[in-house]
Amino acid sequence: MRAAVMGSPIGHSLSPYLHRAAYQAMGLGGWSYEAFECDEARLPELLAGLGPVRGQAGAGDDTWAGLSLTMPLKRAVLPLLDTVSETAVEVGGANTVIFQDGRRHGDNTDVYGIERALAEAGVPAPRSATVLGGGATAASTLAALRNLGLHSATLLVRDPARAGETVAVAERLGVALAVETFDKLDARTQVDLVVSTLPGGAADVFADRLARVPALFDVVYSPWPTGAAAAVQAAGGTVIGGFEMLLHQAVRQVRLMTGVADVPVEAMRAAGESEILRRTAARAR
Repeated sequence: MRAAVMGSPIGHSLSPYLHRAAYQAMGLGGWSYEAFECDEARLPELLAGLGPVRGQAGAGDDTWAGLSLTMPLKRAVLPLLDTVSETAVEVGGANTVIFQDGRRHGDNTDVYGIERALAEAGVPAPRSATVLGGGATAASTLAALRNLGLHSATLLVRDPARAGETVAVAERLGVALAVETFDKLDARTQVDLVVSTLPGGAADVFADRLARVPALFDVVYSPWPTGAAAAVQAAGGTVIGGFEMLLHQAVRQVRLMTGVADVPVEAMRAAGESEILRRTAARAR
């Protein structure tokens, strides 16, 4: 059976390390997991060219079981799918494609990953939250917060006019969303949780102001800790990193792709952490 992660850029992805570690620990010697560079323009052709897929007539060796999708494909894939889970519909994006009965089913495991990361850190039910950034991960964050019982939140973005898709997600979720600009950050840190969905340590410019929050979830996982995470940690706050989200969404993907419920979480965690340490050491040389 074959699986892969697709996106652009894809060279930094930890998904191959996580999924291959799971296959090895589960004794799935016939499974493979690759990484393909793919942007939105190439996605239809690449997806159509995968074959055979599980459940397709004549499928045998090298059958495709599923795909992990990263940016910028999570929204672009939706019209190319045969069925889509309720969660993926709500957030307007699928990070997982499962091939079953020769058909493409889209799902979203990011929401689960966020919920599990928060629970693991001891922040299972925040009463108030501010989300930084308005992309696909912000949409998944709103869904996770809704599932945890939070029905209102603040979204801080550079340009509210460009947050239309995330506002639409909030409406589908039944979450009352206040959309403001980053200059309002000081007034929006009096919350239980701040979630930064900004890329590559972009939240570090706000580190001094974020230091006062009781809990920060920064979806960046490398390099780690980010400046913002370090500031919150130094002030005694709770910090959740992006690796925990990535790990748990991958655990759910492995379950969906293999059909095996008992997934070796700790083996996957060890493999991911080892690769992050290797990359950190390589940057330091």
